[in-house]
Amino acid sequence: MITQAAKPVSVSAIHDHTYKIFPNDLNSTETVFGGLIMATLDRVASVVAERHSGKSCVTASVDAMHFLKPAKRGDILIFQASINRSWQTSMEVGVRVLAEDYRTGDRRHMVSAYFTFVATDENGVKTSVPQVIAETEDEKRRYQEAGDRRDRRRQEAEARRSRK
Repeated sequence: MITQAAKPVSVSAIHDHTYKIFPNDLNSTETVFGGLIMATLDRVASVVAERHSGKSCVTASVDAMHFLKPAKRGDILIFQASINRSWQTSMEVGVRVLAEDYRTGDRRHMVSAYFTFVATDENGVKTSVPQVIAETEDEKRRYQEAGDRRDRRRQEAEARRSRK
């Protein structure tokens, strides 16, 4: 595989993709439908992965997604995403959603998750991706934590295989 030049996190990060919640976005409890959040997160995270890799990317996994606070009619959702780390053909993208009350400007952290993407070539075969340059202290921390999460995902996958 060809080695590509490493790229800084800032080249592909998304800081404030916004979405206004309307009545058709609500579930039966009058809060935003969780599937809408999940689908939008997958799309935003895939943009980050494809910007970083310059390749088509497919979602390989999503770490636990826990909804911490609800969003209601009229709130503005703010989606944030950045690459945390890359390996040979895969990348971890961290995502976060805030709900903003447009009347007060108050923001609530709704959900965070970690998406793993695999880059593919024009034939759908895994292909190499550039390494990540972590510049800030937060980026360096997320880079290290991504490695820890990857180790944990691999251990869990191995445990599942051994139970079969």
